[in-house]
Amino acid sequence: MSDDVKLSKVEAIKTDSIYLHGGLDKEMSSEGGAVSDEAYELLKFHGSYFGFDRDTATERKKAGLEKEWEFMVRMKAPGGRITAKQYLGLDSICEKYANGTLRITTRETFQFHCIIKQNMKKHIAAINELLLTTLGGCGDVVRNVMTSPAPKKDKLHLKLVEDANAISEFTLPKTSAYHEIWLDGENMARNPSNEDYEPLYGKVYLPRKFKISVSVPEDNSMDALTHDLAIIQIWEAGELLGYNLLLGGGLGMTHNKPETYPRLATPIAFIEPDRLLDGVAAVVKLHRDYGDRSNRKHARLKYVVEENGIEWTRSKLEELYGEKMQDARPMGQFKVVDHMGWHEQGDGKWYLGVPVSSGRIIDRGDEKIRTGLREVVAKYGVDLVLTADQNIILCDIAQTDKQEIVDDLKSFGIKLVEDITPVYRNMLACVALPTCGKALADAERIKLPVLEEVEQVMEKHGILDEEIAIRVAGCPNGCSRPYVGDIGIVGRMPGHYAMFIGGDFEGTRLNTKILDRVPQENIKEVLDILFAKYKAEKEEGEGFGDFADRAGIAGLAQLVESNLGDKYKWAKAA
Repeated sequence: MSDDVKLSKVEAIKTDSIYLHGGLDKEMSSEGGAVSDEAYELLKFHGSYFGFDRDTATERKKAGLEKEWEFMVRMKAPGGRITAKQYLGLDSICEKYANGTLRITTRETFQFHCIIKQNMKKHIAAINELLLTTLGGCGDVVRNVMTSPAPKKDKLHLKLVEDANAISEFTLPKTSAYHEIWLDGENMARNPSNEDYEPLYGKVYLPRKFKISVSVPEDNSMDALTHDLAIIQIWEAGELLGYNLLLGGGLGMTHNKPETYPRLATPIAFIEPDRLLDGVAAVVKLHRDYGDRSNRKHARLKYVVEENGIEWTRSKLEELYGEKMQDARPMGQFKVVDHMGWHEQGDGKWYLGVPVSSGRIIDRGDEKIRTGLREVVAKYGVDLVLTADQNIILCDIAQTDKQEIVDDLKSFGIKLVEDITPVYRNMLACVALPTCGKALADAERIKLPVLEEVEQVMEKHGILDEEIAIRVAGCPNGCSRPYVGDIGIVGRMPGHYAMFIGGDFEGTRLNTKILDRVPQENIKEVLDILFAKYKAEKEEGEGFGDFADRAGIAGLAQLVESNLGDKYKWAKAA
């Protein structure tokens, strides 16, 4: 960027922190539950967001009480891989230091909620004792690296996991601040002018967060095209030829700010197998050097690619890579694989995908998910994989244990894939209220009530067996990836949502907004109209998003308005 551009406040905080140290050590050991704005920004790099319980804030203010301050902690687990020992340890940590739940994120990892400041150091240290880390779980660095969750033992899947681990290790921040603050590490010499201290990121790190996935077209269950860098392995006759690099995906936007928008990654180049980390470094540095550091809402790599064009992007990338790059190779059709239920691993053992509503591992009513998973993992010693659709996979199961594991899970009321509808299976929701400071409306807390209404409407129209992906987000930042689902429901204000339709189930097409402020209780009325049209006019095997795209999204929006516009002010086509 030009030296004349006024940098954002966060850029100054990063610069002054001397590689993420700042005053965190003193602040986190001080009295009280809150932290400064500087600490709020730096904590992200260490894997934590600071906030407060938004449900109780107003009443406490009226009573003259301080807000209920709390922290969220997010760890890293490349490809979602967790050992049995680690899982049992994390289950204990969430009970001891957090709110007694584990939450699977849409990036194949865990986060913990409602941690008080006095427990933060113990919480993070306990995670590290399990040989896991929270460093880079949030912040302006490469986040958790995603890949196929399938724990298959064939050459392709083993290579996917190998690459995800290598990229994660390569992009992990090198600062000593994390170990000094949380793990009582040695206070290493700090030299703010030494760029080699963070050879990949530099002293100010990236302009914004950076997301990477490594996958194959045959399994796009992690929505690869929504990443800043989507690495697609190219195989032929059982051999890895190399990698396509697709740049500039990202979903965050701001309502009524057209200069912000979701975007899917674009194929830019192909690299040889032995240059993977060189390619990753070049793309990360492209963002580092050319990303917008003046406006954080315009700071993602997608804006660099979109506004400068493909040729410019390729040229700058080649400069950073050190040589000319090949054109991206042809890729097969992207598909979404369902990893729920039983699947063979390829080594004589099996894996079982277990659905977890909104990724929240909690004992809820008759469904004792947390207790049941803990008992099964402890009894059978199975490793686990966390999936991008907020579910969990139990791995390495012997044929002789299959039925007993099913019986054990069902004894705790845990639903398996045969117990739920396809729309239940394919509905995601972010955390939102009351713990997310960005949320404009509920998401996780309304998922099951909205799902029940959706199922009723689908059953009414005879389409309950259709695969329809619905994503609910509490704000337009889009953590539940609402802009690539068949239907996106995005928080607009408390109790009201913007509705989007026309994405495809495979995650290769963005959807389009049709309505802006739909009250939660009226979502079912909108879907009733749309599903009736879908049932009447869909082609054989056509998904809802594909139908909406073919039929014309503007026309469907007008259809809703013509049916509901006289009754509701909000029912005006967007």
